[in-house]
Amino acid sequence: MLCVTTSDIIGREITETLGVVTGNVVQSKHVGRDIMAGFKTIFGGEIRGYTEMLTEAREEALNRAIADAQSQGADAIVNLRFTTSAIMQGASEILAYGTAVKLR
Repeated sequence: MLCVTTSDIIGREITETLGVVTGNVVQSKHVGRDIMAGFKTIFGGEIRGYTEMLTEAREEALNRAIADAQSQGADAIVNLRFTTSAIMQGASEILAYGTAVKLR
């Protein structure tokens, strides 16, 4: 599945717009990661546990958006975007969304 952040794909023609596709993940923090994050706020530096958690969540959200597009018979997703939001204390949502299209 071709996924792009642009509204068109160079060298390809969009023949049909199928609609919005989405994929989301709500991810909570792990106690072990919170302890390490606490140390990092004192000493500074990247909080790798959180970086890994968000990377995995972003990949899963994208995979779910792709599955949504495939279920509609799409060849690609254009205007792909990611957004995050806090759901509750200690949990965040990552949402991937875009427009499913057919290509020639």
